[in-house]
Amino acid sequence: MRIGELASMTGASPRSLRYYEQHGLLTPSRDANGYRDYGEVDAVRARNVRDLLDSGLTIDDIRRYTENGCLDRPLRESPRCTPELETAKRRLAGLDERISHLQGLRERLAAHSAELERALYPADALHAAD
Repeated sequence: MRIGELASMTGASPRSLRYYEQHGLLTPSRDANGYRDYGEVDAVRARNVRDLLDSGLTIDDIRRYTENGCLDRPLRESPRCTPELETAKRRLAGLDERISHLQGLRERLAAHSAELERALYPADALHAAD
């Protein structure tokens, strides 16, 4: 199938499919005229890549899965791969760290904003206490 057909089938844009190919996640064959020719495995891989990217993984994370054949069948139907769990745990830990940092930053900014409000509008602060 051509890139447009694969895009329609998987919900990934042609640009995304070329990007996946550029990073070794798809390996279509080429016709004599140079057009990409995608097969069923490419369709499965493209859907899996898209789902994994939507889950918060990166292209580099997903590339490791191809080395183990983890993307060649629909994710829900294939045996899960150990590297997949390790990657997900590492990404979750990173997100937890960033969320914690952002919560602290938000608290500091909220305190600063409240301080500014009291300094700029002291009369409003008195009425708010009532």
